[in-house]
Amino acid sequence: MRITVSLLVVGAWLIGSALVRERVLGPDVVRVKLWSPTGRVLYADEPALVGRTFALSDEQRAVLAHPRTEAEVSDLDQAENEFETGDRLLEVYRPVWSPSGQELLFEVYAPYASVGQRAGDLARGFAGVTVSSLLLLVALVAPILWHLTKRLQRAQGQREVLLTRAVDASAEERRRIAASLHDGPVQELAATSFAVAGAAARAEAAQQPEVADDLEAAAASVRSSIRALRSLLVDIYPPSLATAGLAAALTDLAHSTRGPQLQVQLDLGRADLPSLPVEQEQLVYRVAQECLRNAAKHAGPCTVTVSLAKDGDAVTLDVLDDGVGFDVDAQATRPADGHFGLPLMSDAAREAGALLQVAAAPGHGTHWRLVVRPQAAA
Repeated sequence: MRITVSLLVVGAWLIGSALVRERVLGPDVVRVKLWSPTGRVLYADEPALVGRTFALSDEQRAVLAHPRTEAEVSDLDQAENEFETGDRLLEVYRPVWSPSGQELLFEVYAPYASVGQRAGDLARGFAGVTVSSLLLLVALVAPILWHLTKRLQRAQGQREVLLTRAVDASAEERRRIAASLHDGPVQELAATSFAVAGAAARAEAAQQPEVADDLEAAAASVRSSIRALRSLLVDIYPPSLATAGLAAALTDLAHSTRGPQLQVQLDLGRADLPSLPVEQEQLVYRVAQECLRNAAKHAGPCTVTVSLAKDGDAVTLDVLDDGVGFDVDAQATRPADGHFGLPLMSDAAREAGALLQVAAAPGHGTHWRLVVRPQAAA
């Protein structure tokens, strides 16, 4: 009787296996198992697994307790998977019920390669969407960037125009102030000086020495104020630079800068100097002015020689003093208060197409040299 039952079970398994191999197994499913809730394998396409009992995992018990479908990468090192081959398999399981209502666990194993292929398809699809989105973003942003760039260019152009107008207005205002001072207060003070000097002479002739001394002191004070105003006129706007040329402007600058602590000597040369554009003439004048100011303020009692000469096709300005000098490297990195900074002077010369050099040492004076080439003007 027992042999007959075993034969029936084997026959049923053979029939079931034939159906599973024909209808279920294939390239997408490589293993089928049917478990009881106790972990016994009730059916498997591998006959060696049928009837064996294995411990169910926590996930498998959870699926039986709360019916749902789960999938995970199968651990091929477990005892229940001793007949599975390959690197990785995808394990899918869910609860099923027999005709009598008994809950069972149905499990199939699928090749993991299909999952990788699907992931690759999704990645390629996402990459296509990403590239399309980026291209769309570029297409949308490009006109905005172009518009902003044009606005920045227009704003820069307007700023340059405004700056040019401001410089021109400043120069015009300096000319107006200089003309007003020259034609007004300076002339009136000069007339006052002559009048007071004449009054002093008359007081001296009338035997009034005290009155004569007071009037002479007043005349000297007026003459000193006139010199100060004329120096201010040269600082505000050197009229001789526009009318008589660079040499005359430097001569006026030297006369207005001389003082008890500063003697200025001029050497403007005899050769005809090349004609310079207005911007470069202003640069030569301003560099000479700043060098003389620095010498008067920082070099101490000294003599400054200002020379202007032709050197081939270039014009060379040399300002040499025998004062206290300074450390060029230290001054370039840490300018002292009141000094005309080396970077500022160099930048101004570079913008005008000129070369500014300085040689100095503490206790050995200072030598400034500006080389301007007319063809370098913009």
